[in-house]
Amino acid sequence: MNIIIASALLGVVLMLSGVFLNHAKGKRTLAIFASIILMVVAVVDVMQNTNNTILHFNGLMATNSFTAKLNAVIAFCSMLYIFLFSNEISKVGLNDAEYFALIFFALTGVFILTSYQNMFMLFLGIEILSIPQYILAGSDKRNVKSNEASLKYFLMGAFSTGFLLMGITLIYGATGTFDVSKMALMGSGEPSTIALLGILFLIVALGFKASAAPFHVWTPDVYDGSPTAFTPFMASIAKVAIFAAFIHLFHASFAGLAGRWHIIIIAIIVLTLLIGNVTAVYQQSVKRMLAYSSIAQAGFLLFAVYSLNEISQKGILLYGASYMLATMSIFAVLIKMKDYTFDGFNGLAKKQPVLAFAAAIALFSLAGIPLTGGFFGKYYMLNGAMQNGMPIWVLIFAVLMAAISVYYYFKVIQAMYFKTSIQDATEPDAVIDVPFKVMLIINTALLILLGIYPTIVTIF
Repeated sequence: MNIIIASALLGVVLMLSGVFLNHAKGKRTLAIFASIILMVVAVVDVMQNTNNTILHFNGLMATNSFTAKLNAVIAFCSMLYIFLFSNEISKVGLNDAEYFALIFFALTGVFILTSYQNMFMLFLGIEILSIPQYILAGSDKRNVKSNEASLKYFLMGAFSTGFLLMGITLIYGATGTFDVSKMALMGSGEPSTIALLGILFLIVALGFKASAAPFHVWTPDVYDGSPTAFTPFMASIAKVAIFAAFIHLFHASFAGLAGRWHIIIIAIIVLTLLIGNVTAVYQQSVKRMLAYSSIAQAGFLLFAVYSLNEISQKGILLYGASYMLATMSIFAVLIKMKDYTFDGFNGLAKKQPVLAFAAAIALFSLAGIPLTGGFFGKYYMLNGAMQNGMPIWVLIFAVLMAAISVYYYFKVIQAMYFKTSIQDATEPDAVIDVPFKVMLIINTALLILLGIYPTIVTIF
């Protein structure tokens, strides 16, 4: 639980730094230092936690080896995110200290969602994660699309919160408790209609937050309109936290009723994979294509919700790590481009070979190509679902959808390596210095390392 306290305190420090630090460089340095501290705290938590579940705050929170390692993976990716995007975050507006503070406050919600043991903390974690993102989405006040993204995100977030609260209320009415572990007793007998309705409302609420179809309608506009510096945080770190909460709730509380909600999860998986991948094919903007791609990736993450076995835990660790790293890599390249269309990437490999290589490996991983982390991530997801009895046609359908994703990912690679451009593809004022390239190379090397040695994050 140290990491929750640390992220909240670091957020306060970063918020107050705007009063004492006048230069953007000082604020960026402090944010980088804070991300390193958060990573150290996460490692300490891993060393202190065992396989036994430890309750905290009168049973509101719980930690074990899995949650500590998931927190460490998220903290590590958050540190890389700050390293890669701190310069661009400072360029968004004049309130850069507040932007960094909001990121750490959102991380507080992330770590609550990975460790909650009470439905009240689930609600609190989602709100602490969501509210800073509403603000970050609209932080570019001069951009109408940013203001629109913030408003849509807020309205859809408030709408989904209503479903969440109604679901929690109905479940409480059926069980008489908010405790996640005590709700598991609900599967011992015939469930009431109230309980089943509560589960349905929770699926809808978490489906909205995870941008799963048919609850995905807000995602493309929000990801496309938000400042590019914040989009990778929303699309990767925040999304992995939502799925961690989704998995914990349905595995710990509703496993006994799996036969009732499995069919709904299958329908959502099929719709999410189909809509995300097919719609991404027709996009003209790489950023908008990545928004629909994130919807498709949510379809694969839903396999871990379906799987009631240990493989799903390994899967969320590996898939989450590879997905976060790949998303940060491709957006780190995208933010340096002056044209977000596919043609804007023409000839990038000749002008900026490091950026092109990092983007290619990231796209390989998102597509699930072997020797990248995304390949084993998809393997664990499908294997866990298969061992839990998922119909074989759903698994075949998922593989076909992954094959479709190769098409639109490779359009970017084709533009970078096999097409030519008469002008530099990057922004004239884009800072592509040695530290940025080093961090991008480290990020890329980790993706390849996860593809060769996936046991780095899957060993418990």
